[in-house]
This record gives sequence, C-alpha cells and structure tokens, in this order.
Amino acid sequence: MINLAKTAGFCFGVDRAVNLVYELVEKGEKVCTLGPIIHNSQLVADLESKGVKIIDKVSDCPDGYTIVIRTHGVEKSIIDEAKCSNINYVDATCPFVSKIHRIVTEQPDDCVTLIAGDENHPEVKGIRSYCKGESYVFKNQEELEDILKNHNLGEKKSLICVSQTTFSLKEWKKCEKILKKLYTNCRIYSTICNATADRQEEAAALSKDADAVIVIGGRHSSNTCKLRDVCKVNADTFLIETSAELKTIDLSKYKVIGVTAGASTPAVIIKEVLKSMSEEIIEKEVETTSAKTEEVVETAETADKANMAAVKASADGEASFEEMLEESFREDENSKVVKGTVVNITPTEVFVDVEGRKQTGVIAFDDLSSEPITKPEDAVSIGDVLDLVIMKTDDSEGVLKLSKKLVDAFKGWEDIVAAKESDEVLEGTVISVVKGGVIVVTKGSRVFVPASLTGVPRNQELDVLKGATVRFRIIDINPARRRAVGSIKVVAIEERKAQQEALWATLEEGQKITGTVKSLTSYGAFVDIGGMDGMIHISELSWNRIKHPSEVVNVGDVVEVTIKALDAENKKISLGFKKIEDNPWEILKRDYPVGTDCKAKIVSIASFGAFANVIPGIDGLIHISQISWDRIKTPADVLNVGDEVDVRIIDIDFDKKRVSLSMKELIEKPEQTIEILSDSDETEE
Repeated sequence: MINLAKTAGFCFGVDRAVNLVYELVEKGEKVCTLGPIIHNSQLVADLESKGVKIIDKVSDCPDGYTIVIRTHGVEKSIIDEAKCSNINYVDATCPFVSKIHRIVTEQPDDCVTLIAGDENHPEVKGIRSYCKGESYVFKNQEELEDILKNHNLGEKKSLICVSQTTFSLKEWKKCEKILKKLYTNCRIYSTICNATADRQEEAAALSKDADAVIVIGGRHSSNTCKLRDVCKVNADTFLIETSAELKTIDLSKYKVIGVTAGASTPAVIIKEVLKSMSEEIIEKEVETTSAKTEEVVETAETADKANMAAVKASADGEASFEEMLEESFREDENSKVVKGTVVNITPTEVFVDVEGRKQTGVIAFDDLSSEPITKPEDAVSIGDVLDLVIMKTDDSEGVLKLSKKLVDAFKGWEDIVAAKESDEVLEGTVISVVKGGVIVVTKGSRVFVPASLTGVPRNQELDVLKGATVRFRIIDINPARRRAVGSIKVVAIEERKAQQEALWATLEEGQKITGTVKSLTSYGAFVDIGGMDGMIHISELSWNRIKHPSEVVNVGDVVEVTIKALDAENKKISLGFKKIEDNPWEILKRDYPVGTDCKAKIVSIASFGAFANVIPGIDGLIHISQISWDRIKTPADVLNVGDEVDVRIIDIDFDKKRVSLSMKELIEKPEQTIEILSDSDETEE
C-alpha cells in the first residue's frame, strides 16, 4: 500500500515564483535568475531549456535580460545594486520571507536579533542583511544555549527572535521554551512557514503509520531535508530526487510505504515516482483522499439512464456509439458519425446539411449540448460545421435525427481522463441534483460529485448548487463505463488554503481591512476578511455597554476593522471595530468643554449627589452641594431617576474619566439677607 501525503509538492511561495518565471518566458522576455529559482534540478533544467539563464551576481546579467530574485530572497545589498545599476528585476521572494525582512527592519538600531536556521542558507543571509544591530544564528538548542552563555544579552534593551521559514518545528519549540524562560524581554516571532509546519506534522503522522517513507525533493532543499529528518525517527526513510533512484531501493519488503515531497518538488516528478512504484509493487494501490466510488457511480448511471440508451443506439441498430465513433476516427465511409453544416436555427431544432447524405439533418434542442443552454444559439451558429451522430434515419419523412451532445461527450471523455492523470482542476456547471450527490457537466461529459464532496454542509440542501459554475478535480474514473467521479470540496479547500497563506503573509497589527460579518456569538462577531475569519470581541464592538453583538452588527454586514493582534501559531486574528472618533470621551473633549450648558438625564441617586447622563457612554456627578443654592438634606428630596435637568459642566478629569456637573450654576443666586440692629439693641450693648 502506498500512502501519498496531501500536502506533497509545491507550496504557495514556490508555485508563485515558478509561475512568474514561466509567464515571463511565455511573454517573450529574456530571463535570468539570481541563483536557481528553487532547489530542484529537474525544474531548473527545464527552465534552462527555455532560455532561462542562471547568474551568480547582478553584474553578470546580460543586456536586455530581466533578473528574477529567487524564492528564499537575497541580501539587501544585492537589491540595492540592481536598483543602482538600473537593471530590470522582478522580486519573487516568498511573502513569508519578505515578512521576516520587514520585522527585523522595523527594529531599533540597537536591537539584537536571534535567527533560528542555517547561517549558510541564502534565506538566513538575506535576513541578517536587513538587521540593523547585532545578529546571531543558531540551528539547534545547543547552539542557542552557547550564544546565550557567551553573550550577555540580558542587558540588551531590545531583543527579538525569528526563524528561517523552513526551520524544524520540533527544534523551534525547544528553543522557544528556553528563550521564554531565560529572557522575558525577548520578543519571539514564529515565522516558520505554515506550509512547512503542515508538511512536517503530516510527514510525522505519515511515517508513524508506514514501514518506510519515500521523500521526494532536492538534496540541497532545506525543507525537504527537514521532512527526511522528521520521518526517519519513525520509519526507514529514503530521500530521492527522481524516479530513477527507486532502482537502488528494495521496496518489496515493505507493506505500507508513505510518500511525501518537499515544497519545491514539481507535481510531475511526484507522479513519475508514484507510477514507478506502482509498476514495481505489483497489485499495490496508491491511496489518496478518494473513497470507494462504485456505489456513487451506479447512482450517476441511474440519473443518466436516458442518455445511455441513446448512446447505444445507431442508425440501423448495428453498432454501439463507441464503435461508431471509432469508425469515424478511422475515416470509414460507412461511419454513422457524420459532418453537418448548420443552415437554419429554430427555437426547438437546428437544421443541417449532412455531407454525403440527401436527407435533411435535424438536431433536437435536447441533443444539442450537455451544457445548460436557454436557446440553440447558445450552442451553435449558422455556418458551423459539426461532428454529429446519426440517432435515427426516418426515410418516410426524409430526415436524419442527429446528436451533437453525444459527440461532445465522447471527445470530452478524453479530456476527463487526461485531467485525472494530470490532476487538473476542471470547471463545469451543476445541471441536476440526484440521489447521493449532483451531476456536473464539463467538456460535454457528465461527472458525478457525491454529496460529501460538494462542500455543502450536511444540514443544507444540495439544490443551492443547481445551475452554479463549480471548480473540481476528477478523483476516480471507470473507463469501461465511461463514468467519472469528482470532488468540488478538495479544490475549494486547496484554494482557500492558498488564499489564506497569501493573506496571512500580508497581515500586520494595526492594519485596517474590510470584511463581512459571518456569524455572531454571545461574546463577539466573526468576520471574513478574505478567506480567513477574525473575531471582534463584544468589548471591541461599541464604546457603550451592549448585551449582544447584534445591537451593533448583523450577519452579512460589510465592516471596516482594525487588526488588534495576530496569533500565527494558532491562526487566530483579533479585530477591533470601534473607532477612536466615536469614543465618547473624544466627543466630550471636542463638543462639551468646561462651561458648556446642556440637558442631562438623572440615572442614579446617592447620598452625596446624583449621576446624570451627559452623552451616551458618559455620566457626570452632580454633587449635593451643586444641586441647589438652598441647603438640602438628600438629593432624593428634589430629584428622581429619569428626570431631565439643565446642568453646566464645571470640571472634567480625562485621566480619571470623571465629569462634574452643576445645576445651581444655572439658577440665579438668591441675595444675601443682612440683619439691621434696632436702637434699643445698640443701647443694651
């Protein structure tokens, strides 16, 4: 049994860089790469055959060429040299590597940077070139301990730690634990690429269930070597670059063999290895994420029963559809597959002149196309020359009943088979919902997609897909019955993951971004920010106290949020929603300075005074001495909760968030009473 890792092959960054080079070549540009674009000799050789040159330094760039900076980046001085020399260059540095460059660049000049990785690796050299202060590189726990022992880093005001994107996840966790224990002032950035971490974790799990593991990739590739190291702890592990190296390995003694590949290994090499292994290990089956499909194929056949009946028909009932087509491709004169030119189109039929036939050819609307169409003009135009199958000859009416749909289906089947071999992503339209799944039409052929592979949640009806254009892969075919099974879900997961990896590399704390409210809970709102979900805690939704997020936002709302915190390890994003300009204390500072007269509503009463709401979110205190010029025993004697009163703001303490109010300042102060003594009183004194 051969088990293939789901994450084997190109990662996002490598795929991006390789596609970039091929696109430049296809446009006719002259291209050279600064060192091999990736650590894979076979792909590099293919690029060289297309005219792509490899240079060691910027000054080696031939006139008229564009330099492509490789995936793991280069030193800053090299970029500066290219700019100063006015040489055209395209930066294909992986976004995850570029993010590390930004992190170290933003540090103060006296910052010390610790880098987990191989100091001779181009990526690490590039990272060090962006460091402003001292930098130290360690490749394991022991080397980190030596650095900490020989350099008094505890006295440094600024200390950070980053890692090479392909560093061992297991080793990183050990080093991270040491730093957290000894240097609490050290800011640790987990910069191991998600794809690297996922591959290492999956490789570890794969090796535990296998007797041996084949790791495919370049021997100079850091991430490939890490996969080998992870796997060899649990099983016999062999690192190969091509299928030819399998001849040196005796695989017959292993029952279960796992296969994984580095992030710079092309899919074509992986498939060559799997094919060679399958030939070498007779009757051993390559297992992917596909399930048993015979039952669902039968379901698809039932749904397509009417069409199959037509396929088996021929003009005289002498030959099957497949036989007719085979004869046609041999250019047999007696073939039942003919060519016809469209001469007239009606709402329900298409009329054609059939080569070598005197009868009129008619194509019924239902026999025009497997694709959903609303009118014949969607499929054909007058003057089109079509390959057609004769479904029936009606001599009494002098017509030939023809089908274009069946020819398209036959031709499309070859594309379906090729798509299965190349793992190509196809696009088609969901035309019907059947028992256990849906039928998708692509290239004139029908593909059955089981309900579990549609991506539609179990509690939701499959009808939501009817008429939709979907992207999918062929996961199983039955050549004898010309039946195919596809998966929409696997493509959606891959595309979402790629989208998330690309998005994650661009996110930064403090960044403003637009998203759509996806769901609400009692403690906050989840927002889709373009393939990833972030959460706005209820305390970040409003400056005022609210009981539930629905008081501020609803599902489907498009909102602008601020990234408050990023947890790369757990893939969690904390978002903020409330804006500084909506802060009631900012509004108070702007619109309600000391001395402002306004109305306020009594919200509570105490023995020492009453609290009144000035603006939403801010209550002020009317001290008992500020209620009236007259002496009162208790505020409750003159005020009630809910009363609206006129007040004057007499003091604001923004630091302590306190506002003092006065009612009596708005009441005319009574004149003081002066007692006049009588003459008799004066006499007595």
